[in-house]
Amino acid sequence: MAEVHVIGQIMGATGFSESSLFCKWGIHTGAAWKLLSGVREGQTQVDTPQIGDMAYWSHPIDLHFATKGLQGWPRLHLQVWSQDSFGRCQLAGYGFCHVPSSPGTHQLDCPTWRPLGSWREQLARAFVGGGPQLLHGDAIYSGADRYRLHTAAGGTVHLELGLLLRHFDRYGVEC
Repeated sequence: MAEVHVIGQIMGATGFSESSLFCKWGIHTGAAWKLLSGVREGQTQVDTPQIGDMAYWSHPIDLHFATKGLQGWPRLHLQVWSQDSFGRCQLAGYGFCHVPSSPGTHQLDCPTWRPLGSWREQLARAFVGGGPQLLHGDAIYSGADRYRLHTAAGGTVHLELGLLLRHFDRYGVEC
């Protein structure tokens, strides 16, 4: 079987109006993909930017996959959350990006968005916190349901990923 090794980190985030940010992440693949080592999901620590608006996480990602085909190439889904002084968490943005398909080191910028909800929900978010969230995480990267949502742009999550491909030439895939 062909193998893909993803090594890198979630560097941090910029452009969010909230402070004290953290990121929940996960990786989704097709049925032909098997995770050999690493964890499929994780969470960074909370960082409050002191200088500038960059929240630094430097959260490591180390995944090793085996695959029988290219269909269902890995994609990384992200949820950025903010934490207030009382420890309450509020959604700051959803985002996703495909893992690059060429070997080497890649710098990725993943834009995020969040659902707006009704004007009452927006008013409640401004004064009380909270706000609308997706019921199903699949809507983050499936266009079928996402086009009907009213959303607001969030910030950008910055990633650095290195890819190693192994045995793809045995299966007729040129890298």
